[in-house]
Amino acid sequence: MIETAVLWLLKVLAAPTVGLTSVFVIAFVSATLVPLGSEPAVFAVIKANEAMFWPAILVATLGNTLGGAVDYLLGYRAKIAFARERQSRWFGWLAKYGAKTMLLSWLPGIGDPLCTLAGWLHLPFWPSVMYMAIGKFGRYLTMTLVLLYVPDDFWRNVGEMITRVTG
Repeated sequence: MIETAVLWLLKVLAAPTVGLTSVFVIAFVSATLVPLGSEPAVFAVIKANEAMFWPAILVATLGNTLGGAVDYLLGYRAKIAFARERQSRWFGWLAKYGAKTMLLSWLPGIGDPLCTLAGWLHLPFWPSVMYMAIGKFGRYLTMTLVLLYVPDDFWRNVGEMITRVTG
C-alpha cells in the first residue's frame, strides 16, 4: 500500500505542469530522514527546459534547506528523549565546530542527521540554516552540471532500459 502511494505521488509530481513545485516538494522531503534523492528531479526539470537552470537550483536549495531546518527543529525537541546519546563522538565534533558543520549537510546519509543533531545541540539556528543553504546549493549546482555533461544518448538508453524492465 505504501509503495503504491509513493508511486502515485511520484507520478503526480512528475507532471510537467508542476516542475518547480515538484522540485521543491521532492527537495524538502528528501532533506528529512526519508530516503529520497532530489537530484533526479532537478536534473529532469533542467533537461526539459535549460532556461530553468537557476530557478530549479534555487528552488531545490530552498526546499532542501527548509527540510534541513525541520530536521534541526526535530533535533531541538528530541534532546530530552535521547539524553544518553549525548556522549557520542558526533556530539563532541558538532559542539567543537558549531554551525559551520552544516556545510556538510549535503552529504548523502549523514547530512540530514547532522541537521537533526545541530538542533539537538541548540547550535545557533540562523547560522546553521545559512551554512545548510551554502552546502546544499553547492551540491545541486555540482550534481546538475555533472549530469548535464553526460551525453543525451546515454539518458535515452537509460530511459529505454527502464521502459523495457517496467513494462
